[in-house]
Amino acid sequence: MNKTDKSVKNLKVDKKVNSEKINLKQNIRRIPEFKGVVFWDITTLLKDPACFKETIKQLADHYRGKKIDVIVSNEARGFIIGAPLALELGVGFVPIRKKGKLPYKCLDYTYKTEYSTDSIQIHEDAITKGQNVLIIDDLLATGGTVKANIEMVEKLGGKVAGLGFLIELEYLSGRKALGDKCEVFSLVNYKTPADV
Repeated sequence: MNKTDKSVKNLKVDKKVNSEKINLKQNIRRIPEFKGVVFWDITTLLKDPACFKETIKQLADHYRGKKIDVIVSNEARGFIIGAPLALELGVGFVPIRKKGKLPYKCLDYTYKTEYSTDSIQIHEDAITKGQNVLIIDDLLATGGTVKANIEMVEKLGGKVAGLGFLIELEYLSGRKALGDKCEVFSLVNYKTPADV
């Protein structure tokens, strides 16, 4: 077999692998007890390049063709999903970080989480007035972090174009807490803490 024949053979194998639908939910690990809650661990999905690629592809396919100028994500797991999605969609990426991590003038916001309170910041020049902003995170739980992100984006004059998540914990009613002002889209849904 010559070099060209080997390349053709490899292409056929790759096509076959890519044509199979990847079940993202099956690649997320359920940890029954972590800090008092059921924890849905995405590291098992991220370490598999095909799963990670499929995650970004499915999100990109949903948002492709929609008017989006920039993606905003909260540290740290939101960055893992938001940054490659921004690259795939050809838009900018803006980080929201914990207080004291950004070097320029910031807008500060303090909010309650499931465990305590949290303070986050965004650069005050990160969003231009009127920009269409897609907020992306790894997880929608109670909605507290996302609500804080929405308020920060709107204070800077941005328009929230949508809210996207890898995982949604339906049993915590985060979607209900967010209301119907923005479209909420998630790839994997868990109806109960025992759902697999």
